Amino acid sequence: MSQLTCKDVSLGYEGMTVTRDINFTVNKGDYLCIVGENGSGKSTLIKALLKLKSPISGEIIYDEGLSASEIGYLPQQTIVQRDFPASVTEIVMSGFSGSNGLRPFYTKAQKERAKKNMERLDITELANRCYRELSGGQQQRVLLARALCATESLLLLDEPVAGLDPKVTAEMYDLINQINEKYGITIIMVSHDLNAALSHATHILHLSDHPLFFGTKDDYLESKVGKAFVDMMGGIS
Repeated sequence: MSQLTCKDVSLGYEGMTVTRDINFTVNKGDYLCIVGENGSGKSTLIKALLKLKSPISGEIIYDEGLSASEIGYLPQQTIVQRDFPASVTEIVMSGFSGSNGLRPFYTKAQKERAKKNMERLDITELANRCYRELSGGQQQRVLLARALCATESLLLLDEPVAGLDPKVTAEMYDLINQINEKYGITIIMVSHDLNAALSHATHILHLSDHPLFFGTKDDYLESKVGKAFVDMMGGIS
């Protein structure tokens, strides 16, 4: 069952097209990794999927029952965000803000769901800690739990392991893989880590000034584009 489809989408900013003619479909349970050189429009596409940015042309179609506000989003962190003075529980619960509208309180069901997501990501013991006092890996787990409070169907992750050490990076990828396989949540992830993309993803979207490839991971590895990019990135370890 498809969850979202991009049809002939072109993206850019300040009157300049960055990438054009993007066509792909994401089905429930897919793990799509978006790769490509710097400046190829990866993060811009994520913003368009969230309706934070309008396409220059084309359309993004959401399956019935899915809207941009019901997609969990884990953005790249800024220095200001890392220093945010709130408790872990407050950060996680804020994932419901998009669905609460003007309601100033959280329901019992939302509190239980937040608790479950914190348990899934092994951060229950951090519940009362101040977010800015946590390590980078702990902060990313908190933000991932927050994103899970916004959705039960699809997560958008923009460089979720940026700045993390190798051990914590591997743990984070394992968590994301578990969310996809165990809980059936669709993953769309932007990554510069080609090895991780090819280890975990079911599908690859390779962007350039025009889309070079969309298809399964296996087909990507056999494609001219995929082989060239793997070579350019130093091969697969």
